[in-house]
Amino acid sequence: MTLSREVIEVDDTVLIERSLGEPEIFAVLFDRHAPLLHRYVTRRLGPSEAEDIVADTFLAAFQRRGDYDRGRADARPWLYGIASNVIGKRRRTEMNLYRAYVRSGVHPAEVSGLRVEDGVGTLAVNRPLARALMGLAPADRDVLLLVAWAELSYQEVADALAIPAGTVASRLNRARLQIRQALAQEERQGE
Repeated sequence: MTLSREVIEVDDTVLIERSLGEPEIFAVLFDRHAPLLHRYVTRRLGPSEAEDIVADTFLAAFQRRGDYDRGRADARPWLYGIASNVIGKRRRTEMNLYRAYVRSGVHPAEVSGLRVEDGVGTLAVNRPLARALMGLAPADRDVLLLVAWAELSYQEVADALAIPAGTVASRLNRARLQIRQALAQEERQGE
C-alpha cells in the first residue's frame, strides 16, 4: 500500500477518523508513534517486553479508535495512556527489572548491545535511580516517567491517565520529592 504525502502529513485525528472506513490508514499512526512509544516501554520494562506492549497498545487503540476524542489533534497522550494501562498489568515485570538492574548494574537493553539512553537520569547509568523508582507508588511513577521519559506535558499526562492536571502536578511533586530524598539518602550512605 502506498499512501499519499497528503495522508502522511495530516494530524492524528484525521488519520483515526479515516481509518474507520480505511483501516490500513491506521498504519500511518503506528509508523508515526511506535518508535518513541517503544523507546519509552523499553526503558520501563526492558526490550523483551517492549514489542508485546507496543503491539498490545496499538491493537487496543485500533479497536477503540471509534471512541477517540476528535478534539485532540495529537494521539500521543491517548497512546501513552493505553500503554500505561498495559504496563500497569505488568507491574511485577517492571519491579523485577528494577531489582535486576540494582543487583547487576546492567540495564537489560544493554545486554544485547543496545543502549537505552545515555543521559544520567536513566536506569542505564543510574542504579540509585532504579532503587528510588521502586519506592514510588505506581500512580506517581507513571506520572513521573510520562513527564521525564515520554516528555509529555502536564496536560498530556492528564489526558493520558484521565486525571485532572492538578492531580498530575501533585503526583509529580510527590514523586520528585521522594526521588530526591531517596537519592540523597543513597548518597549519604555511600560516603
